[in-house]
Amino acid sequence: MTSTIEKGFTLSGIGLHSGATTQVTILPAKSGEGRYFVRVDLPEKPIIPAQVSSVKQTTLSTELGSNNATIRTVEHLLAALVGCGIENARIEIDGPEVPLLDGSAKNWVDAIIKSGLKPSEIVPGSPINEPIWVRDGDAFVAALPASEMRFTYGIDFPYKAIGNQWISWNQKKESFSEFIAPARTFGFADQIEQLKQAGLIKGGNLENALVCDRNGWVNPPLRFENEPVRHKLLDLVGDLSLLGTIPQAHFLAYKASHKLHVELAKKIKEIY
Repeated sequence: MTSTIEKGFTLSGIGLHSGATTQVTILPAKSGEGRYFVRVDLPEKPIIPAQVSSVKQTTLSTELGSNNATIRTVEHLLAALVGCGIENARIEIDGPEVPLLDGSAKNWVDAIIKSGLKPSEIVPGSPINEPIWVRDGDAFVAALPASEMRFTYGIDFPYKAIGNQWISWNQKKESFSEFIAPARTFGFADQIEQLKQAGLIKGGNLENALVCDRNGWVNPPLRFENEPVRHKLLDLVGDLSLLGTIPQAHFLAYKASHKLHVELAKKIKEIY
């Protein structure tokens, strides 16, 4: 099993929050180098490790930074890499945000496969021995001792089209590339104006995000009946990839966020 990609590939597109068009080139990296970003548009070409210690903020996406360089909305690309078993990758990017593409991890996974790599699985690290929890009100994320890696996620939104959804995923039974990667990000029509005024979602549109209003989905059809909760699980995998190696555990989340995902990763890092 290889732990890096076979050969490099390039994708470009618009960033969800910045609205900026950026180009990403993913190149093979040596064993032990891990996954890391290189801001090739900046003079010193600064390196930003895809590690939990690099997290700068988690408002509606995960942003990493090193010195004065930042890179935003990294979670879908990182989920694609770790979900295909890629432990080492050099990610060159010529701007401040990873392109959203179609709002899922599917385009990244397709490009990885096209580059010659047969996707494997998430490579689990050491087992978690004791339950580790982080919570905020009734929202929580936990890592529980388990005989194999599993993920379970629940969401609950006051929109009839979404409501309460749960998903449980075991990579031994369903592949990341088919079960999780195609699930797209989603948002709510009644929040769009407020988010834009806050300088967010400048690149969001009906081609790269599912949009829901009180009457239902604005831009159906969905790829899965429970596409929103599958996407939240995708986000969790991407955020946990910042540990370098995701430990063997049953990860259980409910009504969580990038903030809680990262808090759990930090807590795991402290203990292990």
